[in-house]
Amino acid sequence: MGAVWADEHHGHEDALLRRAQRALVAAALSDEEDALEAVGPAGLRNTMPQTRELLLLLFGACSTMISALGDGGDRPVRVQVLDETGEEVSIDQAEPAMRTAVRTLLAEVHGNTDAAADQVEIALANAAPDEVDSVVLAALHWTLRLATECLERDLPVPGWIESVFSE
Repeated sequence: MGAVWADEHHGHEDALLRRAQRALVAAALSDEEDALEAVGPAGLRNTMPQTRELLLLLFGACSTMISALGDGGDRPVRVQVLDETGEEVSIDQAEPAMRTAVRTLLAEVHGNTDAAADQVEIALANAAPDEVDSVVLAALHWTLRLATECLERDLPVPGWIESVFSE
């Protein structure tokens, strides 16, 4: 029975990666509505376990790429929070959804996956659907930007993300 569970688990991971890839392709094409629909139906994204898993997958990938860009910590990558005018603001001045996204990313970057998972849980449990959508879109856009930067510098990018650029 263990092998069957492992195959089912592997199938679940494959489905999650395909969902993430569809969302990334749509986001790359600037179709935010399709990107969000790839994650799940409107109004249900904040209650779907797949949303939590997808966000943690994306933020984990971002963390890996930040590490590569930062040369394993030798050249730190700076995370900035900008307001709607493009001015840098402190994380505490950012909109709640952006605060959650940045805190999740920072937790992942610092290797604290439990804190990252907690941030995602808080967002999904307490945020309005449009705020959840903002966190999802931030994760998608950051993943694309970091992947582009890594590819331009000939740095490693997770294969499931790199394949998005060849579709």
